[in-house]
Amino acid sequence: MARKRKIKRYIFVILGIVALITACSTSPGKFLESKTTNPAKEAATARLSLNRENSQLQQPPNKIENLNFTIPKKFQGTTIYKAEVPNNEKVIALTIDDGPWKVTTPQMLDILKENNVKATFFWVGTSILENPEYAKRVVAEGHAVGNHTWHHWYKKMDVATAKSEIERTAEIMYKTTGVKTLMFRPPGGVLNNGLAAYAKSQNYAVVMWSQTSADTDPRAKYQVFVKNVLRDAKPGGIVLMHDGGGDRRRTVQALPEIIKGLKEKGYRFVTLPELFSVDG
Repeated sequence: MARKRKIKRYIFVILGIVALITACSTSPGKFLESKTTNPAKEAATARLSLNRENSQLQQPPNKIENLNFTIPKKFQGTTIYKAEVPNNEKVIALTIDDGPWKVTTPQMLDILKENNVKATFFWVGTSILENPEYAKRVVAEGHAVGNHTWHHWYKKMDVATAKSEIERTAEIMYKTTGVKTLMFRPPGGVLNNGLAAYAKSQNYAVVMWSQTSADTDPRAKYQVFVKNVLRDAKPGGIVLMHDGGGDRRRTVQALPEIIKGLKEKGYRFVTLPELFSVDG
């Protein structure tokens, strides 16, 4: 009997040891983690994660193809009014200034998309700042863009001011859409206030126009804009219109008829880089 009791005690001892080992091996990671957490280390890890997210947000958005709107070297540092196209090919470029603008820009984009037409938009830096979603849409839908200064000033400027006007716009354009461009249009077409000179020093092409819709005339009906464009259309022409800088509802009304009329005349629509490539 004594021998049996001793064997039972040994068995109980062995079973107890096994139970203890099993308990200690259950989910050891969670247990140790809860006991060894370092608050300072956790805070540092969180800061690192936040910094990484902020860095990603500051990067330019995912790019699509051909977002570097450069032009042939022969046009860089020059002033252009129209393109010389071989065999008087009926190509024409619609250019749209002063946006991106609330309401008007998306309306014009809808019309361009419906008619399978690509245009070139000259952006004002403050307008990009106020309406980044429309700037992104312009690029996403395959239109070209150019620099139209930060404030749209006409006044005389020293080199530092002209530099700021152009480079601030280039910077927000890139941060917002990933676009770089070598096309510049001076506000109001003013060529002697310091802006054009600085732009040329940076190899921009200073792009003017060969015909205007005259859509800044506050008294004219939209039919006049249509008449102006169709009357003056020439192969290699550059048409001036506006989506920003004021009430452009009449321009929106005119745009479908301008497109329809030019197509009936046999014109094909191109962006400025495409137009200059034909000339170049």
